[in-house]
Amino acid sequence: QVQLVESGGGLVQSGGSLRLSCVGSGITFHLDAMGWYRQAPGKQRELVATMTSGGDTNYADFVKGRFTVSRDNAKKAVYLQMNSLQPEDTGIYYCLAGGRAPYRDYRDYWGQGTQVTVSS
Repeated sequence: QVQLVESGGGLVQSGGSLRLSCVGSGITFHLDAMGWYRQAPGKQRELVATMTSGGDTNYADFVKGRFTVSRDNAKKAVYLQMNSLQPEDTGIYYCLAGGRAPYRDYRDYWGQGTQVTVSS
C-alpha cells in the first residue's frame, strides 16, 4: 500500500523558515513528478512546487526565490525548504507523487497534509 507521510510543519513567525519532508513507503515503481501543493482556509488547493525525476522544477510565482524543492529518488522522498515565510503562506501543505504501478494506470498519490502557520 502506497503511503506518503509529511513532516516538518508548524508555527513560525513572519520571515522565518521551515523545511517540509515527505517520505513514501510501499512504492516499488518509478515516480515521475513529486512535489507540494497547499490549501489555505476557504481556498482551493494550489501548486507550490514540483520536481521531475530528472530534476526539472516548476514553481508557483508566489514562491519563486523563497522556496526550494528537492528530492531523493532512492528514498522516494521530496522536500520543501521554505524561507521568508509570510502569513499568506499559511495553510495545509500536501505532498504529491505521480507514477504508474505495475499493471496499473498512472495516478497521483497524496499525503495527509501538514499544517503550516505563519504569524505576523
